[in-house]
Amino acid sequence: MARSYFGDLAPIRYEGPESDNDFAFRQYDANEIVLGRPMKDHLRFAVAWWHSFAWEGGDPFGGRSFERPWYPQDTMESMQQKADAAFEMFSILGVPYFCWHDLDVRPEGASFSESRDRLDRWVDAVLPRIEETGVRCLWGTANMFTHRRWMAGAATNPDPDVFAYAAATVKTCLDATLRLGGENYVLWGGREGYETLLNTDMGRERQQAGRFLSMVVDYARKIGFTGQILIEPKPQEPSKHQYDFDVATVYGFLKDFGLENEVKVNIEQGHAILAGHSFEHEIHLARALGIFGSIDMNRNDYQSGWDTDQFPNNVPEVALAYYEILKAGGFTSGGTNFDARVRRQSIDPEDLILAHVGAMDTCAAGFKAAARMLEEGHLEAALTQRYAKWDASEAQTMLAGDLEAAAARVDVEGLDPVPGSGRQERLERLVNRYV
Repeated sequence: MARSYFGDLAPIRYEGPESDNDFAFRQYDANEIVLGRPMKDHLRFAVAWWHSFAWEGGDPFGGRSFERPWYPQDTMESMQQKADAAFEMFSILGVPYFCWHDLDVRPEGASFSESRDRLDRWVDAVLPRIEETGVRCLWGTANMFTHRRWMAGAATNPDPDVFAYAAATVKTCLDATLRLGGENYVLWGGREGYETLLNTDMGRERQQAGRFLSMVVDYARKIGFTGQILIEPKPQEPSKHQYDFDVATVYGFLKDFGLENEVKVNIEQGHAILAGHSFEHEIHLARALGIFGSIDMNRNDYQSGWDTDQFPNNVPEVALAYYEILKAGGFTSGGTNFDARVRRQSIDPEDLILAHVGAMDTCAAGFKAAARMLEEGHLEAALTQRYAKWDASEAQTMLAGDLEAAAARVDVEGLDPVPGSGRQERLERLVNRYV
């Protein structure tokens, strides 16, 4: 493969924890067998096309800080340059997957048909690279939040013409994802929410969103797309309030529209924090509700009140997340997508490589700790012990009965419950043995 952006950087290899080579993995050995499978098959790493190649390094107070050969991103030639750099980086990192939005990979056309044609041409250009490298599409999605047409939402827009445009956009992106062999399709409603209730009919907009999702599911099955359909929860930003606030909200939405067996969730660490939860909380709940699908792995700056999309570097946090994923049975068609971006001062090409190397090592260390916790079973034993009384036949009979029967036990048996310790500090110390 011709090197066009990263110079003579060699593929990153595993050298072990003692290596002092920045351009080497210390924790991530792709072929190391953990819980009976190679680590690469557990973690299923993916690079986000948008942050790694399309983002220009701006922030709310300043414009572009990066200089890339494919800027400005408004021609088919720049599209090809960007794709060349992307597959070059995939090969250097040895990642098995990538993820994309339509707007990231092709320039916007003067009309919808031109934009669709450009996306098709991007797929045509990428398919041989997939065949050549073996790097596959984890998931595709549509950008329905950047252009001004989406300012009042996509499916939830008060203008039915925008609803139709959103339908055409998702149809095009689903078609492209199918052609690429994508294993999932994600919907994120960054503008599916409101700025003020003074001009919002939440009931109407929620019904529109439910009908739109049903249309998406029906069309995906019609064209033979067998991958997972995923919703990515986020509470706010850019909208003041978004309808896919968190996992619990999404589950209620899916139940309302009879889609709980058709759609799962793609959970992002940064979004979980914005919703007032931990990453492991959201994964645990999705697992309990049967809708866990995939993750976006990043972190927020805890001194900032917004979504900073930084690469993960906290092994204990990552370990608890992967512990929940392992308890869910691991990924099926989902994976670990780095929805993360380098800081706007990290302007060298090698910074992009090293950010991913560090993140992959962090995930590997956390995953191996999670696997040891699960294998040794101390946390599970403590959990089983805490709820052991509920496994008794008397407790199950009470649970299946009525309120009067449950209440009668207090008088008949002279109940006066004595609390037991939750042992939180003991369990936290136990976790620290692994991380």
